[in-house]
Amino acid sequence: MTDNATITRAVLARMIDHTLLAPEATDEDVARLAQEAAQLGAGAICISPSRLPLAPGVLAPGIALAAVTGFPSGAHPVAVKAAEAAAVVAAGATEVDMVIDLGAALRDQWARTTAEVAAVRAAIGPSVVLKVILETAVIGPGRIAAACGAAEAGGADFVKTSTGFHKAGGATIEAVTAMAAAVGGRLGVKASGGIRTAETALAMIAAGATRIGTSSTAVILSGLPGE
Repeated sequence: MTDNATITRAVLARMIDHTLLAPEATDEDVARLAQEAAQLGAGAICISPSRLPLAPGVLAPGIALAAVTGFPSGAHPVAVKAAEAAAVVAAGATEVDMVIDLGAALRDQWARTTAEVAAVRAAIGPSVVLKVILETAVIGPGRIAAACGAAEAGGADFVKTSTGFHKAGGATIEAVTAMAAAVGGRLGVKASGGIRTAETALAMIAAGATRIGTSSTAVILSGLPGE
């Protein structure tokens, strides 16, 4: 857990994946996102595969480039997820956020989850940051620990709450707490989906989140004093 007394605006900004995943987003929208990320001091931007590669100079040095895979449903063949992940890395992504097969998770087929995470890991290599989206509001609290274990066994670097696209909802304090307990500091925990205020972001961090995914970065950071 992180002591929120130590969370300044600059520290929180570096924990944020400044996100634009609207399907209608254009290259110009992504360029504005990257400019905002630089101005705000965000740690990363997170975008759709179709918006890659970025034009030279669009993303400032020191800001990571994340792209989603199997998004938003997770209902893609494993080979497709692996190929998409490899393609975004070849196009410049340094981080991949993949969605698990939710149907398999709801049947407690955790070996399938581990296998698909491992397939994506093999496709992108060891140096790319791999975040595994569990869609915690869908799988429910009783499956969070098992889902985290399956993701870890497959080679994940982070577990992530949500896509932000599912009608079941996004991140909750309860889900983040359960995820943090399950991974025990061995993996990062990304809270994403419905985080729009500084109060919510800080509550997620207090619960164990080490990354925040949001499109409301400017609003969140404006709620914190100082640098």
